[in-house]
Amino acid sequence: MVWLLMLLLLLLLLLPHTMCEVRTMKCPAADPILVPHEWGQAGDLFIGGIVTQNIYIFNDIPFKEHPSQELFDIPHVNTKFYQNILALVFAIKEINDNPKILSNVTLGFHIYDSYFNARMTYRTTLDLLFKWQRFVPNYKCDTQKNLMAVIGGLTSDTSIHMADVLSLYRIPQLTYGSFASKESQSMQKSFYTMVPNEDLQYVGIIRLLQYFRWKWVGLFVAKYDSGEQFLKILEPLFSQNGICSAFTKRTSIQIHMEDVEEIFGEIEGIYECLTDEKASTLIMYGDDGAVAWLRMAIFIIDSRNQKDTSFGKVWIMTAQVDFVSFGFQRNMDFQLFQGGLSFRIHSEELLEFSQFLQNIQTHRTKADGFWKDFWEQAFDCLYPDPGILVKDDGKCTGEERLESLPAGVFEMHMTGQSYSIYNAAYAVAHALHDISSSRSLHRAVTIGYSVGFPSLQPWQINSFLHGISFNNSAGETVSFNDNREMRGGFDIMNLVTFPNTSFKRVKVGRVDLSDRGDKELIINEDKILWHQSFNQVLPFSLCNEPCQSGHQKKRKEGEKFCCYDCAPCPEGKISNQIDMDACFNCPEDQYPNKKRNGCIPKVIHFLSYEEPLGITLASLSVLCSLITALVLAIFIQHKDTPIVIANNRDLTYTLLVSLLLCFLSSLLFLGKPGKVTCLLQQTAFGIIFSVAVSCVLAKTIIVSLAFIATKPGSKMKKWVGKRLAHSIVLSGSLIQVGICTMWLTMSPPFPDLDMNSVAEETIVLCNVGSVTMFYCVLGYMGLLALTSFIVAFLARKLPDSFNEAQFITFSMLAFCSVWISFVPTYLSTRGKNMVAVEIFSILASSAGLLCCIFSPKCYIIVLRPELNSRDQIVRKKH
Repeated sequence: MVWLLMLLLLLLLLLPHTMCEVRTMKCPAADPILVPHEWGQAGDLFIGGIVTQNIYIFNDIPFKEHPSQELFDIPHVNTKFYQNILALVFAIKEINDNPKILSNVTLGFHIYDSYFNARMTYRTTLDLLFKWQRFVPNYKCDTQKNLMAVIGGLTSDTSIHMADVLSLYRIPQLTYGSFASKESQSMQKSFYTMVPNEDLQYVGIIRLLQYFRWKWVGLFVAKYDSGEQFLKILEPLFSQNGICSAFTKRTSIQIHMEDVEEIFGEIEGIYECLTDEKASTLIMYGDDGAVAWLRMAIFIIDSRNQKDTSFGKVWIMTAQVDFVSFGFQRNMDFQLFQGGLSFRIHSEELLEFSQFLQNIQTHRTKADGFWKDFWEQAFDCLYPDPGILVKDDGKCTGEERLESLPAGVFEMHMTGQSYSIYNAAYAVAHALHDISSSRSLHRAVTIGYSVGFPSLQPWQINSFLHGISFNNSAGETVSFNDNREMRGGFDIMNLVTFPNTSFKRVKVGRVDLSDRGDKELIINEDKILWHQSFNQVLPFSLCNEPCQSGHQKKRKEGEKFCCYDCAPCPEGKISNQIDMDACFNCPEDQYPNKKRNGCIPKVIHFLSYEEPLGITLASLSVLCSLITALVLAIFIQHKDTPIVIANNRDLTYTLLVSLLLCFLSSLLFLGKPGKVTCLLQQTAFGIIFSVAVSCVLAKTIIVSLAFIATKPGSKMKKWVGKRLAHSIVLSGSLIQVGICTMWLTMSPPFPDLDMNSVAEETIVLCNVGSVTMFYCVLGYMGLLALTSFIVAFLARKLPDSFNEAQFITFSMLAFCSVWISFVPTYLSTRGKNMVAVEIFSILASSAGLLCCIFSPKCYIIVLRPELNSRDQIVRKKH
């Protein structure tokens, strides 16, 4: 049926414009039935207004007939919307009283009701265009209105129906309650919205949920196209921001009384959703009837249960929803929505408008076709027609005051919609002012009855209107963005209810664009008064209890991602906030505490002289050094004895000195490593040990060569002597010096921090730099030791006067055993234990050489001096 009406409208509009171009031409007779709700005032130029105050359910009548009271059921008057009508009247009055805006030109207005109906919206839009004393669509008859712009409508559907007609004539349309669709923005260049971009509201909802950590949210959405569009945009945003919808309840816009089963089915569905204890936060998207429908549903639930049902919820209302009372609901309270948060088109209080509302009786005129129905519905009284008797207690006196009405019936504070209408009227006035000030239309021409804009067409205002920018009487800048949307944001209001069925809205925040263009939420949590069931404690709205610190989320199979279990953090990881998706590692210089909900700074450790292990190793090193020095002193003191002479005094002294230095070099590994100590630790140890092992190798080779040289005719005699021994020691040591030099040149050792070996400690140690060079040093010492072992093993049974080969064999066996076991032990330990292993290996291998080689000689020199004689040595030969 609607499509048929639209087709008829288009046929009418497409008729030629030439039939009544002359004002004196006689036009078809006027429609005898007048629109019951309209308000007009004459002026040089006109602003039209299409508002929504009355909602009628009427029969399917032919389009040519206009609705009359006989055709209507009982009217549903939204008394709150009368303020929108008064806001336009007040704005026009202020503009006309201000000569600085439009001098010598007065603005008139004509306001119609859309009745929240598509057919009536089309008709009233045509009335604005063509009706003065009579209604002739697409004809210019009699005196014209000089209509410059139209302000309306309230909802998206109403605005689109209006735009279908107004866009044909390119007449500017400024909507005051609906958001611009992308289609209207791209196709209708005369379409302006006095509200911000709706995307800002979506961002505000998400930021609000994130701010209060509400992740399990119920949705109440009205069953119409914009409601489905709302879900289409919001649900992906939920998923992207870790929020889940506990349920999505689609509520009817209108339910006829004959559909009793459907009504109770809807109510049961609402009751089931409201009893979901986990979903403490509910989002409502709809129109002004959405709140009224929910209040009625709760009233029926309470009546059926015969008790007062209190649902503790946090309601988040979109800007399209208002708290209104219809008919019998005027005595119902708003306790259900106590503590709710609603987005509202930003508005500022105008003192003059409040005074205007208080004196509304003085401004009442017969031309106001809205006033009578509003007054009767708002004050529940009756203005009788002549001849009709009304009881005294039911008759309107005219002395009733608007400020006595509850907020659900009428608000004395300027609403966001009224503020948008007020700014829209001023925007058109300032655009006309700019036109009058421009060079092209600067000259004012007197035509007939007025001085104004005789040749100005409505479509010419668009270029001026789009670029308009002015400060209104509240001091706020009014301007449009590139999409012809009003710049600005949304206020966030907290609903505070009172026992007398009234309420108050307190501004607790704002969502707006920052100076950099970012969408940001500002909220003052301290001002919010929650529903009484929450005891002024921040409500939770989660599928399950949040995971405490020290735990991480573990998803439940088959359920939404907002429903999860809590699992303790694995070893070595923490979570320091509630509801963390995954645990994380502490910084390298910290480690997890026992509860795994925080990090503790690691203690810096190194093998120091003060701890027991360090004291023990240092003591052993000093003790071994003293023993070695004592042995050296004994050998020096008895240097001329046969046993010292027979074992090559120079090699013996060199070996003892190198062993002494080996014991002392272990002290470099104790204490806090520094740059110098790291450079000396491995290189000094490697070179000194190479000297010691080279001395042992020289001793072994000298013993073997000495036996061969004693054979008759042997040519080896020339090789036996100090020169060979010195050459062996020098060459063996120089090779190790070369390896160490390459190491220090390429990648030298350096002080480092080991933060991973021990969980609770940071170990200060020397990083060897090049691991390859480190093992080359060890490998070369191993090669020298292995060579000495093989040569000594082969010479162990040679019949010498005092053959050291057997003792060298044992010493090299001990040396090799220590360093072979050192490699796996070193690699398997961590932290300062690695240092302890290396020190122990140095001490053990050095002690092995000292004990195996020198203990027999010291025994003879000190305890059995009678054996330290040439006769005893010669006797052993035989």
